[in-house]
Amino acid sequence: MDIISNLAYGFSVAFSLNNLGFAFIGVLLGTLVGVLPGIGPVATISMLLPITYVLSPVTGIIMLAGIYYGAQYGGSTTAILVNLPGESSSVVTAIDGHQMAKRGEAGAALVVAALGSLFAGIVGTILIAAFGPVLAQVAFAFGAPEYFSLVVLGLLGSVVLAHGSAMKAIAMIMLGLLFGTVGTDVNSGASRFTFGNLNLIDGFDIAVVAMGVFGIAELMRNIEDPPQQNLVANKVSGLWLSAKQFKAAAFAAIRGTAVGSILGLLPGGGAVLSSFASYTIEKKVARDPSRFGKGAIEGVAGPESANNAAAQTSFIPMLTLGIPATSTMALMIGAMTVHNIQPGPMIMTKQPDLFWGLIASMLIGNVILVILNLPLVGIWVKLLKIPYRLLLPAILLFSAIGLYSLENSTFDVMAAFGFGLFGYLMVRCGCEPAPFVLGFILGPMLEENLRRALTISQGDPSVFLTRPISLSLLVAAAALLALLVAPVFRNRREEIFQEAD
Repeated sequence: MDIISNLAYGFSVAFSLNNLGFAFIGVLLGTLVGVLPGIGPVATISMLLPITYVLSPVTGIIMLAGIYYGAQYGGSTTAILVNLPGESSSVVTAIDGHQMAKRGEAGAALVVAALGSLFAGIVGTILIAAFGPVLAQVAFAFGAPEYFSLVVLGLLGSVVLAHGSAMKAIAMIMLGLLFGTVGTDVNSGASRFTFGNLNLIDGFDIAVVAMGVFGIAELMRNIEDPPQQNLVANKVSGLWLSAKQFKAAAFAAIRGTAVGSILGLLPGGGAVLSSFASYTIEKKVARDPSRFGKGAIEGVAGPESANNAAAQTSFIPMLTLGIPATSTMALMIGAMTVHNIQPGPMIMTKQPDLFWGLIASMLIGNVILVILNLPLVGIWVKLLKIPYRLLLPAILLFSAIGLYSLENSTFDVMAAFGFGLFGYLMVRCGCEPAPFVLGFILGPMLEENLRRALTISQGDPSVFLTRPISLSLLVAAAALLALLVAPVFRNRREEIFQEAD
């Protein structure tokens, strides 16, 4: 009954005119960036972080969340219609979805993607409501040693699921930890790595870093290699399913939702990994695996449900433990800290309107997505024809305005472009920027809990091994490290992400 009463309170928050309006804006923008290649939710959220500074914490997070799960949906539309996945998690959807479109079943593929996403989104949101409070109660047993060990586990987990070389991912995390120490030490009050520059006294703003390494770096890469925009989709008709199609898709959606709900909790690429895992499972359980790749409806329903379920459940560790499962969740934490909100087990008691309002808004947002997007399929496809040379200057202009509005400082604008160049060069060197941002955000938490634990134990490092929860987390971290070293796992990991690319 507590869940029902809490959800009722959440709906009262989410149904306010302001929050409902920004939830609509969020899912609309999310669908747009999912449809348009070369932008993506991470870059968009990083560019829109400054807007949340003038919104209430609840409204701002609701809008950013809408962008995230809206993009998961939008990426499937162009994957099906023009074989151009807007999101990496939609790569698998394109395999069978576009084949269905080529034989005149685009409407059925879009309906399956929409209903599968809706079902997975609702189930994922209910899981947040059900297990979020339970996990938060467990988190009350966490002290400084446990939080330190949890951050270590989260960072290593992001290495396991990061694209490219594991050593490069570790190096990016270390760089992120280093940049996170810039500013004033909260313990001693001493300035660190500011080089006498007063603009660095408070360190780098998360919006500056994120907008640079994700948004501006992405624009630089698109200048070098503009996205394809000359593909023409067939006319979409027949937005319905036969009884046979519905039955096949329903079981695939249920399996995909189960896979995504579990893998979404993992740090790193939960949505991408979930869609690939779901597709593999569907081929294994199919009576005729040869249909896959030729327009099997299960190959659309399973992966779409999996990536949307993963997008929802990735909020659980972020909200209850303060540990981001993905780079997008790291940006969510950044948006919360701007409003002096610390994600973790106390958020449900100190900020119940944010926690339950966000959950209720996800249920509403997933319904809005289906109602909004099926009639607008034609419009989304036409947007693909807008020349990128017109989109680029507009995006840069609004990014610069948003950066300047943070502190009315040209330093923030220059710093973001510096991080943009850094992010661009890192990608050219085969390094992924997501571990860098995770290290930047989690670094202060790692340092604070390390120093606090050693202060309590009077400098005895065995405190991390004598406490059961901390020891268990460190053992899990050591197991992940062993996986990174194992050649079989390393080769399989590289094969999976090569397929995703």
